[in-house]
Amino acid sequence: MIYQGENLSVDYIESGIAHLVFNATGSVNKLNLATIQSLGEAIDALYEQKELKGLLLSSGKNAFIVGADITEFLGLFDTPPEELSAWLHQANVIFNKLEDLPVPTLTAITGFALGGGCECVLATDFRLADETASIGLPETQLGIMPGWGGSVRLPRLIGADPAMEVITTGKPKRAKDALKLGMVDGVVPRETLIDASISMLKKAIDGQLNWQQRREQKKAPLQLSPLEAAMSFNVAKGMIMKMAGKHYPAPITAVKSIEQSAGMSRDEALAIENKHFVALTRTEVAKSLVGIFLNDQYVKSKAKQAVKNCEPVANAAVLGAGIMGGGIAYQSASKGVPVLMKDIAQASLDLGMNEASKLLNKQLERGRLSGLKMAQVLSSITPSLNYGGIESKDVIVEAVVENPKIKAAVLVEVENEVNENAILASNTSTIPISLLAKSLKRPENFCGMHFFNPVHRMPLVEVIRGEKTSQQTIDRVVAYASQMGKTPIVVNDCPGFFVNRVLFPYFAGFSLLLRDGGDYQQIDKVMEKEFGWPMGPAYLLDVVGIDTAHHAQAVMAQGFPDRMAKNGRDIIDAMFDESRYGQKNGSGFYAYTVDRKGKPKKNVDDGTHVIIATVTDTTQPYTSEQISARMMIPMINEVIRCLDEGIIASPAEADMALVYGLGFPPFKGGVFRYLDSIGLPTYLEMAKEFEQLGAVYQVPESIKQKAAVGECYYPVPKAPSVSASL
Repeated sequence: MIYQGENLSVDYIESGIAHLVFNATGSVNKLNLATIQSLGEAIDALYEQKELKGLLLSSGKNAFIVGADITEFLGLFDTPPEELSAWLHQANVIFNKLEDLPVPTLTAITGFALGGGCECVLATDFRLADETASIGLPETQLGIMPGWGGSVRLPRLIGADPAMEVITTGKPKRAKDALKLGMVDGVVPRETLIDASISMLKKAIDGQLNWQQRREQKKAPLQLSPLEAAMSFNVAKGMIMKMAGKHYPAPITAVKSIEQSAGMSRDEALAIENKHFVALTRTEVAKSLVGIFLNDQYVKSKAKQAVKNCEPVANAAVLGAGIMGGGIAYQSASKGVPVLMKDIAQASLDLGMNEASKLLNKQLERGRLSGLKMAQVLSSITPSLNYGGIESKDVIVEAVVENPKIKAAVLVEVENEVNENAILASNTSTIPISLLAKSLKRPENFCGMHFFNPVHRMPLVEVIRGEKTSQQTIDRVVAYASQMGKTPIVVNDCPGFFVNRVLFPYFAGFSLLLRDGGDYQQIDKVMEKEFGWPMGPAYLLDVVGIDTAHHAQAVMAQGFPDRMAKNGRDIIDAMFDESRYGQKNGSGFYAYTVDRKGKPKKNVDDGTHVIIATVTDTTQPYTSEQISARMMIPMINEVIRCLDEGIIASPAEADMALVYGLGFPPFKGGVFRYLDSIGLPTYLEMAKEFEQLGAVYQVPESIKQKAAVGECYYPVPKAPSVSASL
């Protein structure tokens, strides 16, 4: 044995050929601080081997290396910049030693080789992959950039343009695509990967493959003329600013780093990469995006536990077809859970089946689905005008019109048709689950299952626990949502649950801002371009449907009269009275036409100002900061109240529900991450300026108490001891 560590080992596999195997004690290989240090020790041991002729790297897991250990990131980001820079340099010394070994090196890649795993394989002379391989540098999706040589070696290996595409999008490449780009040198079946790798190494050892030339190419400056460089980098920067925008600095920073180091050798270029990487770790964007990743892992771990606690759902039913019911049926069937779609009207069933067919056809046209698979999915959706067969279904999702009397009647009817162990779930957006449960004989088998529209795109499903809902019911519905490819978050019951409960104070802030003379187009622009929402409030109301919002607003006012009841007529009432329902009938705050792709196109409507004038007699200019504050304070206050009341279990789940359910700007990380980033005292000072506007602007006592003792919502991570690795 040449070297034995906790996460990797090195020994000879054949005479003169050493085999370095990554095999961590956990389920996957990660490049954490300990593994990098161990890798350095292993490479030092290899330099002592007189008989060494070649080195093969591989994994003892199904994946090579899934990346760096992201749980260490937030702690690393808090280390002093000079300490982090020194540690990065030392890590690069290790990868350089691997690259500089006086023998040919090759990595056998199976499964994921992402982030630091990809940077590790780039340091070897050759790369062979099996068909399962997925190779990439996703760091920009976390608000940072490659820091262990990825932005230096990849452009020199495959060219600047394709390398910038890989790095700035952060999307991994499958084996066949990686081969086309030159990221790997061949793709072979998994069972022959090691033998093929040894054979290729032997060719390099025998001089049949020029490994020295391959190595020097990665260590030399980029081979670009001044004109080629100017065109390549200017085009890349223009495209990135258009796609990523100003709120996400990592992609453009990565390009600038590659551009600045294009004429440099490896070691000089690594110093440029180091500088830009460290600068990105100081940004709130990086902390927010890493926070989202960690929160997502936490939410998914809770869902996995629920899955372990129950049997998977074998078949399901949806009551109520149409676009929403059809979307739920499609999502279930496309993920392998057959579904009965029941409605009282054939036209609705046709609409639901057409919705499913339309979504499947789009996948077929894009080559993501075969005709056979499409037929299988459609055949697993059974449209029906009666309850025949529903007695065998595990979970039944009610998705009829948002009316408590109609929903209760349908639920009572179906409860008499299903078996005693069947789970009933209501896809309601605002009606309390405990209210609907009062009509049922088995309320313990009933909960909410709130999908967001469009179902196939929106990742969140709110699973709502009623007063009498059993844990077994919650686990079963969470498991079903996971089977459907969704992110389920469990919330406790109240009007609007979590997402809609916190959305309507946001709309209240919008109504009050218009009442006080704000301009709806300016508000939309500020909330989209400056704060970062995908849609401003006026546009969002048009998409949701102003009739839907009008109804939901009444439900919320009844549920929370102290904060959400209105003093007089507001803009939503005015729009509703004029039958301006938004996109659905072509007229809301904006007018809508259909573009050549059949999608709604937003246009300014001069008549909107006439309607706004019926609820206000003033116009007043507002700064971007005033608009953002007046819009966000009501939502933030309500989010805090939901945590205080136990409606949502944790800041992590609240932030993920906001990002996945409402499109809260990911670069801000969610409400609680945003509060921590600006500081609770800063928020209290901002809110104090507007407290005279009413109850929705009154901050909860809990945040005052936290601010007073210097607490935050996310514990400050302990910085790992990087100095020990230096």
